[in-house]
Amino acid sequence: MPPPPAGYAWTSDSKGEHMARPKVVVVGGGFGGVYAARRLAEADADVTLLDRTTTSLFQPLLYQCATGLLSEGQITTPLRTLMRRHRNVRVVLGEACDLDATARVLTARRPDETTFELPYDQLIVAAGMRQSYLGHPEFAVHAPGMKTIDDALAIRRRVLGAFEMAETLPDPRDRAEWLTFAVAGGGPTGVELAGQIRELALHAIEHEYRHIDPREARVVLFDGGDRVLKSFGRNLTAKAQEALDEVGVETVFGVHVTDVDERGVVTTAKKPGPDGRREQRRYDARTVLWTAGVEAVPFLQVVAKETGATQDRQGRIPVEPDLTVAGHPEIRVVGDVMSLDDLPGVAEVAMQSGRHAGEDVRRVLAGRPTRPFRYRDLGNAAYISRRHALLEKGRVRVDGFVGWVLWGAIHIAFLAGVHNRFTTLLNWATALAANRRGERAYPLGEPTTAERPYDREYVRPDSGSGAG
Repeated sequence: MPPPPAGYAWTSDSKGEHMARPKVVVVGGGFGGVYAARRLAEADADVTLLDRTTTSLFQPLLYQCATGLLSEGQITTPLRTLMRRHRNVRVVLGEACDLDATARVLTARRPDETTFELPYDQLIVAAGMRQSYLGHPEFAVHAPGMKTIDDALAIRRRVLGAFEMAETLPDPRDRAEWLTFAVAGGGPTGVELAGQIRELALHAIEHEYRHIDPREARVVLFDGGDRVLKSFGRNLTAKAQEALDEVGVETVFGVHVTDVDERGVVTTAKKPGPDGRREQRRYDARTVLWTAGVEAVPFLQVVAKETGATQDRQGRIPVEPDLTVAGHPEIRVVGDVMSLDDLPGVAEVAMQSGRHAGEDVRRVLAGRPTRPFRYRDLGNAAYISRRHALLEKGRVRVDGFVGWVLWGAIHIAFLAGVHNRFTTLLNWATALAANRRGERAYPLGEPTTAERPYDREYVRPDSGSGAG
């Protein structure tokens, strides 16, 4: 019997020997995974798109969901909706947890903790990154990150709840703690989040309280560098700093957040003072938000162990120019979790690498050689405050109102679905013209823990019940 074409295998059933369609598994329903699966549509293969949620998240606008400008529905699209026209692609709910690279079998875990296996001929890993607390995972209890919809809803609850708590407190010092917001990390996410909290206080809820003035809310942004948005040129970061100053965001540079508790943070200076000690300072803040770092999800450790790859400091997997893992041409790693030519972990890298991986798998299935991945840098963009954003592409640098308009156009173009684009534009227009935010629902409890503050039995102080 002649050997089957590349990517295929002989199988047998009651009708005799025949060629089975190759199986392609894509891990992750973010930008990389979705773009890879779309390129595999109509390919002569059975494609499985595995993700731990049911939706694809437009992460660049997650901070606007966290601060009530957009709803979670406007920045997410069901994966089944995205793949409904691609009959050879099936969507499976589960989290990749194990891998046998020799047998080419991936193991996934369902939400009920049971597991199932997914055999593959070609594997594309687009699992994405998670929030890193730089060696202090205990900080997560008091300082949520912002990588998922659950994170955004938890942040929304804390931000809106802080104003509500301050409204009920008679002591000015207690109110000041609740009206202070600490944000760790001066990258795009931290800057955008800090700016949006101040905009919320200045332009959306400033007249809605009777005992507090939301405009007095203090937002403090911490970073270990000497400026915000270090991926941009210095002239643009200077403009960003001016915009942050104008909106009222305080910036503290050259420090690391070294402790977090329910009532604030402690910072430690990176450089020692004249006495040889690193200055420490405490900031009282009832709301602490973390955007200071990212790391690969645990499944990448499994991939590294099975393939013999050495992860970098953030847990990313080094890949060959064609995005395959050395020694394993059937495994490709794309997006944030690949390490190649110091490419940044941004959405455009994920989109382009996912598209390339999907196209290369099609080439392999057709018996053609793979091609090296070439990234086309479309520039950086960051929102600072209303009517002010930054864009940088090579020598082209734009800020202010023009940057803000271009930033909005770019993000609308990449949002999935006409409905999401229309409603997002409507929300932005309403917020700008009428100083309103439509997504002000106060989520009851933390989404990640399902803890609900009013579900505890109440005992009157004078009832004689309880300890003591």
